[in-house]
Amino acid sequence: MRLLVDREDELHAQGISFRITGIASRRLGWLAKIDGFNPRQLNEPSPADGLWDKSVQRASNVRSWLRAAETDVLFEATSLNVANGEPAVDHLHAALEHGAHAITANKGPIVHAYAELEALAQRHKRSFLFESTVMDGVPIFSLFRENLPALRLQGFRGILNSTTNVILSGMEEGLSFDDALLKAQQLGVAETDATHDIDGWDATVKVAALVTVLMNEPIQLKAIHREGIRHLSGEQVRAARKAGTPYKLVCEAKRGPQGIEARVAPEQLPLTDALAHVTGTSSIIEFHTDIFPALVLTEENPGVYATAYGMLADFIRAVRT
Repeated sequence: MRLLVDREDELHAQGISFRITGIASRRLGWLAKIDGFNPRQLNEPSPADGLWDKSVQRASNVRSWLRAAETDVLFEATSLNVANGEPAVDHLHAALEHGAHAITANKGPIVHAYAELEALAQRHKRSFLFESTVMDGVPIFSLFRENLPALRLQGFRGILNSTTNVILSGMEEGLSFDDALLKAQQLGVAETDATHDIDGWDATVKVAALVTVLMNEPIQLKAIHREGIRHLSGEQVRAARKAGTPYKLVCEAKRGPQGIEARVAPEQLPLTDALAHVTGTSSIIEFHTDIFPALVLTEENPGVYATAYGMLADFIRAVRT
């Protein structure tokens, strides 16, 4: 919300204006206001206190809320559900059926319902976009869709989970695993329950999303070898760094004789490898294609607006169509 307000002048310069007619959260429920909520008020620490007036409607579910808000674009930002992608899948499905563009920062729907949602978007002549799902707002999906036509992607490898990267960096500096995790939580990188990160689930879902969309090969999570960093000790991590082969949680996929081979696992990397130098909240991905042997994108310690920027960029793409 803050970035949307902050970039209002740039949007107007491109002929784009907006009105926020619906907001929804676990605490507030489904709220609609057809003449628009005050976006600056929504950025306040406790916006609920000033939201209510006679024009605000309370809906009971996502579909009635979309109708009440007369929604043109939905921004979906629920938490990842590894098992089935819900409730995000249902939210996006409802938005597209309603006739709205659907934008999400949630990786789950890409893994569990990409083909269905993409087909639904095409049927309703709307956009289904998800740039913020991998490496925050770095243009990965749009790079291939819009700027690298007919390129054949053979595989990729990268470091795509900030939490494990911060933990490993902290352990290299002398912290225990638990203290390094606490540091990641204090930085706001790790959730209170960081199981999805530590056990490699977040990275595995990102690999599945990239394979499904960019390599055009739907892949189930169980087909990806997954190993987290929970078993690594501080002594192991520091010894690896001292030896010049630091541990990194590496995400990888490539085309093989039997189809896509994909894995997420901690590896010791030589310092000649670009991935070995990525620390803290930074990320990197290296694409291998038939034209460009190694095409690398690096994100250095992203700020608070990084994920939001991906959604903003998707918004601009959607309303331009």
